[in-house]
Amino acid sequence: MLKDNFETRINLIFVHFSIILIIFKKSKINFSQKVFDNIFLNIEYHIRELGHGDVTVNKKMKILTRIFYDILLKIHKPDTQDFNINKKNLETYFGQAKNNGPQLIDNLTDYFSNFYNFCFELTSDNMLKGKINFNFLQKNGSTKT
Repeated sequence: MLKDNFETRINLIFVHFSIILIIFKKSKINFSQKVFDNIFLNIEYHIRELGHGDVTVNKKMKILTRIFYDILLKIHKPDTQDFNINKKNLETYFGQAKNNGPQLIDNLTDYFSNFYNFCFELTSDNMLKGKINFNFLQKNGSTKT
């Protein structure tokens, strides 16, 4: 089981966001800079709400930005046709999962692969605006369970 803390939640957001960006790139659709800026602005607000000052917030945001780009660039092997999750990258950012055995990393790998497949079937408008009808998708067999 993953620890329920700030770092784990941010890393999960970063992996999901990275997969969405990869899908946009493969689909040759431009991704709005506003969405990217909004995500990082919200993270900054949450850090400030935790009571951290300007210096600490700036340091944390630099670290988080580096983590995001590391995840984005290493989450899958771009030279392959299929989407393959880089397990070592997941182990780096969800290291506490190692304590629970390799099964958890395998489960995370399966989950993110399924997330990729699910998102690839959606239109870009639906992904950005949250207009996803999960019941419809499940009834029509468009998602893997």
